[in-house]
Amino acid sequence: MTVHKDFTRPDAATLEALRAQSPATLHEAMGKKGAMGYPIKPLFPGMRLCGPALTVSCGPTDNLMIHIAVALAKPGDVLVVDFKGMTDAGPWGDILTASAIARGLGGLVIDGCVRDATAIRDMGFPVFCRGTNMKGTNKTDAKGDVNTTVVVGGVMVSPGDIVVADDDGVVVVPQDLAADTLAKAAAREAAEEAYRHKLEAGETTIELLNLKPYLDAANIAL
Repeated sequence: MTVHKDFTRPDAATLEALRAQSPATLHEAMGKKGAMGYPIKPLFPGMRLCGPALTVSCGPTDNLMIHIAVALAKPGDVLVVDFKGMTDAGPWGDILTASAIARGLGGLVIDGCVRDATAIRDMGFPVFCRGTNMKGTNKTDAKGDVNTTVVVGGVMVSPGDIVVADDDGVVVVPQDLAADTLAKAAAREAAEEAYRHKLEAGETTIELLNLKPYLDAANIAL
C-alpha cells in the first residue's frame, strides 16, 4: 500500500488549451492513443471534465483509498480510480461527491460503478464510469495506492497526466506529450475546417479523402 501525498501538475495554460479540445481530436492527435474503453462513459449526457489525474487503485470491495485521495486532492484535480472493473457495488455516492465539490475537484473517472446517480447529476459533478449499482462497499480491506501509475479503461495513467472527457468518452494525455499533442490537434482542426469548406462547395468525401482506390479494390463503380 503506497500513498504519495502530492504530484507535479501541468500549468494552467496547458490545461486550458486542452480543455478547449475534444477528446476525439486529442485521441487522433496522439496517433489514436489514450482513449479509455467503451464501457466508461458519462453518468449523464453533457458531462465534461478536464484536469490533472489524481490516481487511485483500490477495490473490489473497499473504498477507503478513495476517501484518502479526496482528502489529498487540490482544486481542479480529477480523481482517476482503478476499481478493477468491478460492477457489483458503487464505491462512490452523494457524500463523496459533496466532499469532492467542497474541495474543488474537477470530476471522477472510475473503472467501476457509482450510486446516488440522480443526486450526483443534481449536484453538477462530472462522473465517468461503467454504470450504477446501489450496493455499498466497506473500509476494512484497504488494499491499494494513491498517486501511483494505474491502468483505467485499458489506458495507463500517471499522476499529473491530463484527463479530458465528454459524451464521446475519456482520453488521457501524458503530461510530457501535452505540448506536442496540442500542436497536432491544432493542425488537425485546421485541416478539418478546410475539409468543411470543400464539402460545402460540393466536393464529396470520396474525392476529398482520396477513397477511389479503395472503391476500385472492392470493384465498386460510382
